[in-house]
Parts: sequence; structure tokens; C-alpha cells
Amino acid sequence: MGALLVITNLPNRETALRIAERLIAERLAACVNVLGECTSVYRWRGAVQQEPEVPVFIKTRPELYGRVEDAVRALHPYELPEIVAVPISAGLAGYLDWVAAETSPPRA
Repeated sequence: MGALLVITNLPNRETALRIAERLIAERLAACVNVLGECTSVYRWRGAVQQEPEVPVFIKTRPELYGRVEDAVRALHPYELPEIVAVPISAGLAGYLDWVAAETSPPRA
């Protein structure tokens, strides 16, 4: 079992927190870091853009990626949101176990 870091950027903190809360409530993520505002510079439709964004780091399991992507897309206001996943190849075993436990159905 591994872990996955999913990264996205949102236009504001309120939207980022709404997505974070949904992912945690649905056990699709063990932890979501909503970072401070940054400035993103990119080319979109032939023009260079410079916009404030709020980066979000989502910790989950690889097998949940599709559901995480669907949940983020459902609430993301961008036409083409950045949603990328980076495999976590190493980490503190206890933390990775916690990610797995928090993204699994609760035991009855």
C-alpha cells in the first residue's frame, strides 16, 4: 500500500476549504493542507496570465485518485483545473499507516 500527494490550486481560500472539508468528510483524504496565497504565472489561450491562487496538498491512497479527482472537479471553478498526483515513494511508516487508516471505511 502506498500514498499519493495530489496537488491543485484554487482561486481563493473559501473554495479551497470547501474542497478540503468534502474530501475529509468522504474519507477520500487523510489530510488536506490549504496553503497561503501565491502568485501563479502561466499562459492561457495565448496570453500570459498572472493570478493569485491558493495551493492545496491532498494526502490519499493511489486507489482513491479517481474519486479524489472527481470530487475536486465537481467543486473546482476553473475550466481546466490543475490536478496532479505525485506518488509518495518514502515516508515515516506511522504517518503513511495513518493516511491509509483515515482513507479506509471506519471499522464497525
